[in-house]
Amino acid sequence: MRVLEHFWYRIRPGHLVLYPLSLAFGATVALRRSLYRAGWWHSERLPVPVVVIGNVTVGGTGKTPLLLWVCEFLQQYGHRPGIVTRGYGGTERLQHVRPDSDPAQAGDEPVLLARRSGLPVFAARDRVAAARALLAACPACSVIVSDDGLQHYRMRRDLEIAVVDGERRFGNGWLLPAGPLREPVRRLDEVSAIVINGPDHALPGMRAPQFRMHLAGHSFQNLADPAVQAAASDLKARTLHAVAGIGNPARFFATLQTLGLTFRPHPFPDHFRYRADDLAFAGEDTLLMTEKDAVKCAAFGRDTWWYLPVEAVVDSALGDLILAQLRTANGRKAA
Repeated sequence: MRVLEHFWYRIRPGHLVLYPLSLAFGATVALRRSLYRAGWWHSERLPVPVVVIGNVTVGGTGKTPLLLWVCEFLQQYGHRPGIVTRGYGGTERLQHVRPDSDPAQAGDEPVLLARRSGLPVFAARDRVAAARALLAACPACSVIVSDDGLQHYRMRRDLEIAVVDGERRFGNGWLLPAGPLREPVRRLDEVSAIVINGPDHALPGMRAPQFRMHLAGHSFQNLADPAVQAAASDLKARTLHAVAGIGNPARFFATLQTLGLTFRPHPFPDHFRYRADDLAFAGEDTLLMTEKDAVKCAAFGRDTWWYLPVEAVVDSALGDLILAQLRTANGRKAA
């Protein structure tokens, strides 16, 4: 996967070998979407509104921090959200994910969502089944927020939010496997909102409203004792290593650099299942990691290991759009 990602953000003669596969992939994507639109494949509407947060590219764009922001925003306005996710990195079987769930069973991101949100989180490859199980267990839930479900057409949705990496954008613009696209870029014309994470550059020619977002994190937490915190200035004098097993490790390393830290970077594949031996290179030195990595490393964490929680800072106008769309959705359900 990391080799492919190296090629996805450029075009070289070797891409021509993969281009026919991209055409076949695109045809399959288009056929699948057409079958749902025509009603040949059944999609299900849930009894509460559904907000989907996803993207059209492979790799990290910042969906998880945005989802947490959306859930917190909804709670501020009296909604009672619940979260559904596929549970990638776990078994992907239907399960209620709790803060103390095993990431190897539930997946790293679902456990992180459960810990950070305090909300009910259900995971399954079939997100409709996950949502129905959540509503059965938590009948007070008034809105479902789906993590990375843009292409999961079996579950109808009232609001689609697509997250775009403001720096990497759409890579070479080709579909898998020659490029990073899950769907053509024109799919973004159909979403309710586009959230650009990172550099403040608008996407030209898009019909959907665009909003700004960036990630902020300043205080590190100790892996052995999360109650212990440290500022970047407290770590500058140490020999530092940094690991990131996320969709875009370079973003985490860039964040550390903006905090004035000098370190040796160690990128890992997304959802990598760490063992203590994988991090032995750090020795007695200080090791920095993302919060998603920390979820998987907590069982063997050391007091020289630290993780950096981040928050999404989002254009407040996105919240206005979400509330307006939910009022419309609730009106349809009441009619």
